[in-house]
Amino acid sequence: AMKFNGYLKVRIGEAVGLQPTRWSLRHSLFRKGYQLLDPYVTVSVDQVRVGQTSTKQKTNKPTYNEEFSTTVTDGHQIELSVFHDTPIGYDDFVANCTLHFQDLLRSAGPSDSFEGW
Repeated sequence: AMKFNGYLKVRIGEAVGLQPTRWSLRHSLFRKGYQLLDPYVTVSVDQVRVGQTSTKQKTNKPTYNEEFSTTVTDGHQIELSVFHDTPIGYDDFVANCTLHFQDLLRSAGPSDSFEGW
């Protein structure tokens, strides 16, 4: 498999169509607002977290427009994960997506940038 060495810049634009988690639904019996999430996005390269957005309150279509940069050595994949920020305990997993550097490098044009998920 092709590995990536270089400078990576990731821009998190927005998330759409996020679904309530079991935790948020359990609490929606008391307050309707809990069907909405307090979502944030993490950026990881090969299981190492390299960035995390701010948390947006009560929305299932958050807009971030936040950017993260890191130097990558022998990179295999980038993982983007969305979590619901819970007041207590572990934050709730909402969704994720894995992008392989190999596929990104293959589809990148002369500008070496990729727009996707």
